[in-house]
Amino acid sequence: MTQRTCGRCRQGSSAVLRIIKRIMIFNMCVRSNAMLRKTNLAVWRAWRSWKLRLQSSTVCAYSGSGPLEGCEEAEKPPHTPVMLKEVLHYLDIQQGQVVLDMTFGGGGHTKAILNTVPEVTVLALDRDPAAISLAEQLAKEHSGRVKPLLGRFSELEALLSDMSIKPGTIDAVLLDAGCSSMQMDQAERGFSLSKDGPLDMRMDGERYPNMPCAADAVNTLDQQALASILTAYGEERHARKIASAIVEARRVNPITRTQQLASVVAGVFPAAVAYRRKDRLNRPAHMATKTFQALRIFVNDELNELHTGLCAAQAALRPGGRLCVITFHSLEDRLVKRFLRGEDLSNLDHYHFSPRKQETMKGRFVDERKGGESLLWVPVRKKVITAEKEDVEENPRGRSAKLRAAVRR
Repeated sequence: MTQRTCGRCRQGSSAVLRIIKRIMIFNMCVRSNAMLRKTNLAVWRAWRSWKLRLQSSTVCAYSGSGPLEGCEEAEKPPHTPVMLKEVLHYLDIQQGQVVLDMTFGGGGHTKAILNTVPEVTVLALDRDPAAISLAEQLAKEHSGRVKPLLGRFSELEALLSDMSIKPGTIDAVLLDAGCSSMQMDQAERGFSLSKDGPLDMRMDGERYPNMPCAADAVNTLDQQALASILTAYGEERHARKIASAIVEARRVNPITRTQQLASVVAGVFPAAVAYRRKDRLNRPAHMATKTFQALRIFVNDELNELHTGLCAAQAALRPGGRLCVITFHSLEDRLVKRFLRGEDLSNLDHYHFSPRKQETMKGRFVDERKGGESLLWVPVRKKVITAEKEDVEENPRGRSAKLRAAVRR
């Protein structure tokens, strides 16, 4: 078996160190939750230890040339956008309005908006260059109606400013959080545990060549740091066992491929336990599902980006403008719910706790005279919106989707 070093690692591990250090400094400055503080300190110690024993070799080398022979899959048709009917209903887009799609992805929602509402303009944002390529193609088909924007949520304010779009002028915003179906379906992106590929998971693709990938985290962080990440971002009850297994496995060979990591995690549990594991919708779940989720969130700093994106949407929307946010796991949904309530999330702390632990939270944007209502948002529906049974049968990936809609005051 040959070892090949991927292009992003050719500039050496020192670049990876700088990025990890920058992420840790940022996270430690903005988070105060005890669990997350423990996570960041553990990762910081791992970073310092790794720096002292830095070798010239890189950690993103991977074995083999790709998927196993004979395992190539036929190209799938474009995916069905999640909760499309609900999104169009609650955004209530009118003719001639300007809509911001903050997660263009495969373009399913944007295409439906263009085909449903005449003379609407869509600002198509995505951090993935592959998605922006699709947006540019769509822009050619709908001259002047689609404006592709390459960047993260944290870069949105600058991107809108460059287009001379002033705050408070957007009519509707859609944010579909998490990993896109397009990314999951491409084995070489490293998001899917069911398809063998390099353990990458970077949503930005090759936009930032020196950005650490999931293989960097798995092969360099110590056991305590890995366990803390799995607990905080994957809500994994067996985080310590899994982290221990990862550390033991990488001593033999670096963990560089998705199914390699999935096998390591699955090997922690007896077959009977693995068979019984279900997700919150009582579906069979792979033992590594939460591990992959945790690593993906960590590598892409997803929760910080989501909070920044919500703040950017709040600033961009005009009074009376509508916001729809689709989430796929509890960490995202708790953050969105509490943001729309007007709770102070400047430190991104309490939303990590279990919903059963109802703690008093200070609201920075609430009106105490009106029962603690948000000063900035009016919910379209108080309860979260889920996909209908027929839609789930057509698009199984929407089974865990939750939609929250609100109007900007």
